[in-house]
Amino acid sequence: MKQTLLKYQTQLLAVAVLVGTFIVAQPPTLSQAEQADLSQSFGFAQQPLTPLAGHTQRFIRPVNPSLVHIDAWISSVGAAIALNDLDNDGLSNDICYVDTRIDQVVVQPAQASNARYPAFALDPSSLKYDASTMAPMGCLPSDINEDGMLDLIVYYWGRTPIIFVQQYQGANVDLSSQSYVAQELVTTGERWFTNTGLVSDFDGDGHQDLLFANYFPDGAAILDAKSSRKQTMQASMSRAFNGGDKHFFLWQQTSAEQAPFVAVPDVLSGELNHGWTLALGTYDFNNDLLPELYIGNDFGPDRFLINRSTPGTIKLELAEGSGGFTIPTSKVLGHDSFKGMGVDFSDLNSDQHPDIFVSNITTPFGLHESNFAYVSDPSAKLDQSELPDYTDQSEQLGFGRSGWAWDIKLADFNNDQRDEILQATGFVKGNINRWPELQELATGNDQLLADPASWPRFSAGDDIAGHQINPFFSQAADGRYYDLAKPLGFAPTVSRGIAVGDVDGDGKLDFAAANQWEDSIFYHNTSQNSNQALGLRLRIATDDKASSVTGFQPTSAAIPAIGAHVTVKLPDGRTLTSQVDGGNGHSGKRSYDLHFGLGALDPQTQLEVTLRWRGLDGSVQTSVVQLSPGNHTLVLGQ
Repeated sequence: MKQTLLKYQTQLLAVAVLVGTFIVAQPPTLSQAEQADLSQSFGFAQQPLTPLAGHTQRFIRPVNPSLVHIDAWISSVGAAIALNDLDNDGLSNDICYVDTRIDQVVVQPAQASNARYPAFALDPSSLKYDASTMAPMGCLPSDINEDGMLDLIVYYWGRTPIIFVQQYQGANVDLSSQSYVAQELVTTGERWFTNTGLVSDFDGDGHQDLLFANYFPDGAAILDAKSSRKQTMQASMSRAFNGGDKHFFLWQQTSAEQAPFVAVPDVLSGELNHGWTLALGTYDFNNDLLPELYIGNDFGPDRFLINRSTPGTIKLELAEGSGGFTIPTSKVLGHDSFKGMGVDFSDLNSDQHPDIFVSNITTPFGLHESNFAYVSDPSAKLDQSELPDYTDQSEQLGFGRSGWAWDIKLADFNNDQRDEILQATGFVKGNINRWPELQELATGNDQLLADPASWPRFSAGDDIAGHQINPFFSQAADGRYYDLAKPLGFAPTVSRGIAVGDVDGDGKLDFAAANQWEDSIFYHNTSQNSNQALGLRLRIATDDKASSVTGFQPTSAAIPAIGAHVTVKLPDGRTLTSQVDGGNGHSGKRSYDLHFGLGALDPQTQLEVTLRWRGLDGSVQTSVVQLSPGNHTLVLGQ
């Protein structure tokens, strides 16, 4: 009897310890009243982006016969979106997005109330394009020929990227499908499976280069339903290095009939080159105006590379963080073992060193890894060339857990001088819960994983994280971030990309979310708060004629100043910093305009703004200007 009683007491104690541990491990929450108070400075009106008429819709892709039983998994990516100024009216009020339901890349005005031209699809038919084996995965705006107008680079599964070159120049161009002519980036006829790409001046010559990161191995036949060749999946859940290549292209002057880029082979090799990459990010961490590179890999460690390039030569060196007794290896920069699905940068602690934010899978009772918030040590005394130490503070900040997260963007949506954190979440929407099968797969033998025949079914009707709501994290008075998506009226979606920009020039950031197999959504910022903001449209003069005007204005003979640094000195001595983003993240591309929330500042205040950029000859330029709150267009010269 005593033994039986002791047994039950031991079992009850074990259950109590488990329950107590679970309760302690739960992050703090806000009451409904506290949520309402924190969310009152935000507001968004939602506008769905409906499919173009005349196109057959589908909700899953035909795939290679060896992958048919996991066709929902294979069909889980492709939705992408970009906000930028495509018609040169001075506002980033044009959307380029991939609608997976019709497998088309659509261009349209962001706001239905300001529909300056009808929505249209980019036409690749003048090139070799087979819609039965190819699918668009992303849209990357870039002025590839430096004529002052943004072109569109589209990357795909099943082929190499296509550049859609804009044909007309001027202000307020009337866009249509005739505005763009399709041009090959490379003419090799290779099959790539690209999930992310960006524009950045890797070699510091003053001209923008390109990087595309592939997911499945180059040359695969993933979308070929007639292929007899069996396909290969990842070789591990935590250390898979059998993925596609990273393809770098340096800018070089060519004839108008050719893309102005040359492929640079062997920049990366081995494990660095063959991760299953879902996200890329470039940002200058050491103030030399050469962008460092963050590679976010699925099924393996992310990579952080320091840029040691010179004009005409790309050289990137691997850098990794160091752990400690209290820091798990998986929380150390460059040593995580699972999924980097999105990346963005922000100076969270105002030490003028960028911090790194990474999306991962963090679904309770599903797969629960961790988002990352690699925050720099603000107490470190560093030379400009040095990098600070980074520690993951995602749990302390309340950002460690969200859902099956993809793209991530940090931006100040209420202009209070603090960035919010927005993520795209969700995987496969259906009615049959497949979490048990996925958990079994995730804990299975890596020796079997590469063979798709060893995978359980993930097909039409199955559900894995299919009803999540995109988190909208805002920082409360206690310093932690709390998700306000529900009080802001966000509904469950299966999202992939997020694009951010001030589409109407009202000093409040808007955003758009690319959704998989459903309407993508534009979110117009309707906040009534009276905080001030500084918006900067930075361009580099191609004729060396610098200028400055108030407001967001069209420009001529000028190209986006991608990679330019801006530091804003506030009246109390603190600083806000940012850099012009050339496409960081998974499949969402933000506007090239910079935005700084200023809080309750007198609108007549003169702010000291320091600008640093590379001229078209590669030389480093610096300028200090005095600007008042509001929007400004600055054309930078030599």
